[in-house]
Amino acid sequence: MMLLNKIVGYVVLIIFVLVAVAFVTLLERKVLGYIQIRKGPNVVGYGGLLQPFADAVKLFTKEQAFPTLSNFIPYYLSPVFSLFVALLVWVVLPYNMGLVSFNMSVLFFLCCTSLGVYTTMGAGWASNSKYSLLGCLRAVAQTISYEVSLALILLSFLLLVGGVDLSLFTDFQRYVDFVVLSFPLALVWFASCLAETNRTPFDFAEGESELVSGFNTEYSAGGFALIFMAEYASILFMSVLFSIIFLGSDLISFFFYLKTMYIAFCFIWVRGTLPRFRYDKLMYLAWKSFLPVALDYVIFFFGMKILFMVILM
Repeated sequence: MMLLNKIVGYVVLIIFVLVAVAFVTLLERKVLGYIQIRKGPNVVGYGGLLQPFADAVKLFTKEQAFPTLSNFIPYYLSPVFSLFVALLVWVVLPYNMGLVSFNMSVLFFLCCTSLGVYTTMGAGWASNSKYSLLGCLRAVAQTISYEVSLALILLSFLLLVGGVDLSLFTDFQRYVDFVVLSFPLALVWFASCLAETNRTPFDFAEGESELVSGFNTEYSAGGFALIFMAEYASILFMSVLFSIIFLGSDLISFFFYLKTMYIAFCFIWVRGTLPRFRYDKLMYLAWKSFLPVALDYVIFFFGMKILFMVILM
């Protein structure tokens, strides 16, 4: 019975995440519209509220194209696994309502983000298109590079909270948020999240100007929709994670959702204002800027932890 409750709870969670993804796409189109001094979607439903559902119906009812030279099984399954991994990672959040709660949530999150590389690589390679292959190679190099800085930033805070459970972050930020203690790290984390989710100005996997559409060039209809949904589910999850780690939010508070939507808005805001980086600048930023900063903070927090332990003894 308890297992059944958890399964039902997780299915409900997935439904809410997918609905949230739908409205994040609407928010993005609206914000980009106003940034470019136009209205954005405003015809389907009141103020365009039903536009995401119209897009979903259009995408899933279109004819699916299968390139004859593609490696069919990986080509077909990669978008499915991509969405599966993007939804699976949501179990790590500290819900405090008996859904899924385990004390290794940060490690599970790092495992899921690493798995996302394989789905992108499979989609690009199996398409048997030079544009898709170049896009997936770029995405793999970029994701692996920025995962290093993400893991090191997490390690800094794990040293402070003394565990790998995300619920510890809420307990430790009752009086002061981590964003106040380490604002530079919050900025590095946000930039790394942009790179990890292949968002502007780091969207080299989908470099339209030089790679047609990158690793998803050969996808259409349902396959494209699944890749699209996986990307936005990852953006939403990274916004939630930022709120938990840096803004000290409890999932049952109303302000947590306001903070999460503000971070999601920042993802869109960056897309509307910044041009795409050069690829060598991207790798330079990861290995020669973010990595040293993250390492310095790890050493600093480690020293602080030892200092407090000596004082308490």
